[in-house]
Amino acid sequence: MNTQAPVKLGPLALLLAVISICLATLAILTAATARADRALAEKYADTVRTRYELELEAQEFRRDLSEAFANGADTAQDGAVITRTFEKNGALLEVGLVPGPDGLRVIRWRQQHVWEPDESIHVWEGE
Repeated sequence: MNTQAPVKLGPLALLLAVISICLATLAILTAATARADRALAEKYADTVRTRYELELEAQEFRRDLSEAFANGADTAQDGAVITRTFEKNGALLEVGLVPGPDGLRVIRWRQQHVWEPDESIHVWEGE
């Protein structure tokens, strides 16, 4: 005669189903978060690349201007501000240089991003 007790799989199967659902949900959330992090990192990389390209252009402008003054360009305008704005992909770099007897002096080196507010949404301004 067989005296073994029957194995009850109901509670175990239910527990495994809940664990499987939890793991699947966490896997989906992980994949979505990784995709969002990658998109944000690529956007940041583009921003940094643009800023460094602007910096390179401005440094080359400063170098060329320094060489021109060193080679005898008109320096009678000592104290006059030479300004130039560099633009790329909505980023701006404003440079201001002043020629003097000891070379160029940087008085302005400012980066900013062009931003325009979204006017398509009407926000209540009171009364």
